[in-house]
Order: sequence, then C-alpha cells, then structure tokens
Amino acid sequence: MELTDKFLDDAFLSAMNQVRIVHGMGTGALRQAISELLQDHPHVTRFESAPHSEGGRGVTIVTLRS
Repeated sequence: MELTDKFLDDAFLSAMNQVRIVHGMGTGALRQAISELLQDHPHVTRFESAPHSEGGRGVTIVTLRS
C-alpha cells in the first residue's frame, strides 16, 4: 500500500490525469485494499475497473485531481 500511495503522489506531482494500477485477479484481497486506499486518497477524483479488453477487474483505472 505504501508503494501505491507513493505512485499516486508521484503521478499527481507529474500532472498526470489518469493512471492504471495492475493488481491482478487472485482472491480480490489486493483489489479490495487498493479500493479502500483510493476511496479517501486526496489526489483521487474517481476510480473504476478497466474494461474487459484492458484487464477488467485485474486493473483499476484512477482519475487524479487537476
């Protein structure tokens, strides 16, 4: 989670609009933990699973604040 938080900080400071977090499918535990981090993260506007053709539930697309 610390690496994900740093990744979001770096992306925000680089003025990126959107990032993808690849966490895989597995049991869903990592996806859930990332979801919980993103819900209250100050740099995140919204997030959603990627379309099926781009990884589906194994990838989270994050829109960052401007």
